[in-house]
Amino acid sequence: MTVPYKYVGRPVEELISSGYYDPETKKVKAIKGPELHVRSRDWQVEGPLRMLFHVLDEEVAKDPKNLIVYGGTGKAARSWDDFEVIVDTLMSMESDETLVIQSGQPVAVFKLDKRAPRVLMSNAMLVPKWADWNIFRQLEAKGLISFHQMTAGCWAYIGTQGILQGTYETIGYAAERHFGGSLEGKLVVSAGLGEMGGAQPLAIKMLGGTALIAEVDKRMIDRRINTAYLDTWTDSADKAIDMALEAKNSRKPTSIGVLANAVDLLEKLTGDKIVPDLLTDQTPAHDVLQYVPAGLSFEEALKLRQSDPDKYSSLSYSSMVKHVQLMLELQEKGAVTFEYGNNLRKQAYDHGVSNAFLIPGQMEYMRPLFEEGRGPFRWTSLTGEPKDIYDLDQVLLTLFSKNTKLERWIRNANRYVKFQGLPARVVYLGYGERALFGKMVSQMVRGGKLNGPIWFGRDHLDSGSVASPFRETEGMLDGSDAIGDWPLLNYALNTASGATWTCFHHGGGTGIGYAIHAGIGVVVDGTELAEEKALRVFTVDPGIGVVRHAHAGYPRALITARTKGIKIPIFTMLEEKSKKVIEEAKQEKRISDYTYERVKKDLEEYMLKYKQKGT
Repeated sequence: MTVPYKYVGRPVEELISSGYYDPETKKVKAIKGPELHVRSRDWQVEGPLRMLFHVLDEEVAKDPKNLIVYGGTGKAARSWDDFEVIVDTLMSMESDETLVIQSGQPVAVFKLDKRAPRVLMSNAMLVPKWADWNIFRQLEAKGLISFHQMTAGCWAYIGTQGILQGTYETIGYAAERHFGGSLEGKLVVSAGLGEMGGAQPLAIKMLGGTALIAEVDKRMIDRRINTAYLDTWTDSADKAIDMALEAKNSRKPTSIGVLANAVDLLEKLTGDKIVPDLLTDQTPAHDVLQYVPAGLSFEEALKLRQSDPDKYSSLSYSSMVKHVQLMLELQEKGAVTFEYGNNLRKQAYDHGVSNAFLIPGQMEYMRPLFEEGRGPFRWTSLTGEPKDIYDLDQVLLTLFSKNTKLERWIRNANRYVKFQGLPARVVYLGYGERALFGKMVSQMVRGGKLNGPIWFGRDHLDSGSVASPFRETEGMLDGSDAIGDWPLLNYALNTASGATWTCFHHGGGTGIGYAIHAGIGVVVDGTELAEEKALRVFTVDPGIGVVRHAHAGYPRALITARTKGIKIPIFTMLEEKSKKVIEEAKQEKRISDYTYERVKKDLEEYMLKYKQKGT
């Protein structure tokens, strides 16, 4: 294509000429193939460049023309000018230079060392006293800061698959606890088919259930149909319910979208005395201006958002109150109900629903995984080769042949998941497993058994990377839900270990003031140095998650640390703490009866295994 004059002579000119970026239409395409584009000829620099383009590819991003990747307003860069300068900078950097990014804006390049990260990011951070949406938006309007969710700003989003396994695991554990492990013949109701919620229908279908999902934006419904995450849709709530009940009764795994507001769908269900087997929600309630209130069409919502944000916010809060009240009503009637982590309960609680937290959060089901340092590990083929992903699937099945849940996920992913942008995979791997797999991948790249380097990252809702009291750290045994040291330590450890890039964010998932989290990007290019750094990252990253949960008093984390040889200087103190905080959490009603019995059993196992032997 013809390169506009302002770009002639700049590094980005090459990518414009090659068709990867159109500055006039703001269209970005994932960069594929073996050819390097950065002056350093170093995959440690090329990798971040490719992942930036990947997350903004229209196959991947929710609203790429506005730099929004997912999560309401989660951006990959602050502005298009910033995006272009980031690209210019990465393309001209040397292998021992590091780009520093503040809330999506490139602010400095420093000469460090080849062992150091190539990109360091901090996004949307505010001093705690000032950490609320109003102040954030004032600063955003001045061009001083921007919102980057979690994996959007860290260039680690892999499309809907990225949240698919987390949704699959969460709902799967709920199915195990309440329905014998399968959702066959069960009706699951939720709302939200955006970049996070869009995983719900396929996850439910994979587990054998019938999914009925409300969505107000027709574009999101079309997107899920086109990517095969959703089977069918209708604009009639009555018809959608009839279709869902028919599928439930026939025990046929099916996903149905309905163009309707969540509140309207739940009101219809309660009015018709239809109780779902499982009920949750993934609307963008973390951001009051992104949540669409009942009574407004999507188009009306967009207009009111701009013309009268105060009125819009008031309508949203009222709608959230009704939303949660309806969920509580259905829960009382027998629906297994939980909040997936969008801060819906807190928004409703703040506006008068005193019993909102009778609805548990997703950690009710996911916490045991985190106690073991297990979480959403992910990778892409940086050359864009799907075969590399499928070959690595087979490696996983060989390395972890005894993990039946992993095998089930890989089989389902092969069958159902369509790649978006660069081909990718996400698999829940724990401490020791990530390093083992990473070393195998490095050897395969070095030996030419893969077509090119592999990028590794993870969702930011990992075992030790988040402080989020209404999601990932809700209901910690020792009450340490709001302690923010742990994601900061995670960021520091991964930076010191030489991750290709490291990211520190504020507000993702539950909104400004409610969460801080750390992310990584690691490029395994077959060199010994890259392997050395990667193995350190793949050890300390889940390792600090185990340590975080051990320090919170979870016996399963203590067992994991003992078994895996993680050095914790105060083991004896933590053993005594565990006994104490389990009972305190029960007395203070911060944990469910189920969790209490589970951690008590884990403590008995720990004492039997380690203390009676005198170890």
